[in-house]
Amino acid sequence: MSASDYDYKLAKECIEINKSLFILRKVITMLNDMQNTGKTVYVPYRESKLTSLLKESIGGNSYSLMISALSPGDKCIEENISTLNYSTKAAYIANQPVKNQDPKARLIIELKVTSPP
Repeated sequence: MSASDYDYKLAKECIEINKSLFILRKVITMLNDMQNTGKTVYVPYRESKLTSLLKESIGGNSYSLMISALSPGDKCIEENISTLNYSTKAAYIANQPVKNQDPKARLIIELKVTSPP
């Protein structure tokens, strides 16, 4: 593999990562806006592989945790503020996890609980 091939593949990979992160930010912003306004909007989960994989975690049926990494340097203050704004929006997304259960199994459990011993 030549150096130019390697540089091309590296650049292409960087572009794909940045695109996925951009779409993730777009999804989090839309979910946040949807919760604030109460309006239903189209959330573009399918626009990137990352958001497709995280669909259930971001706005679905599970709890999620976001960890943000900040730089202590003064030269990165704009990036730090942007990261904190992004994390704050993600923190305000409230999911309502529901235990996935087979309807027949749920009925059996309910009958066991309600029936006398």
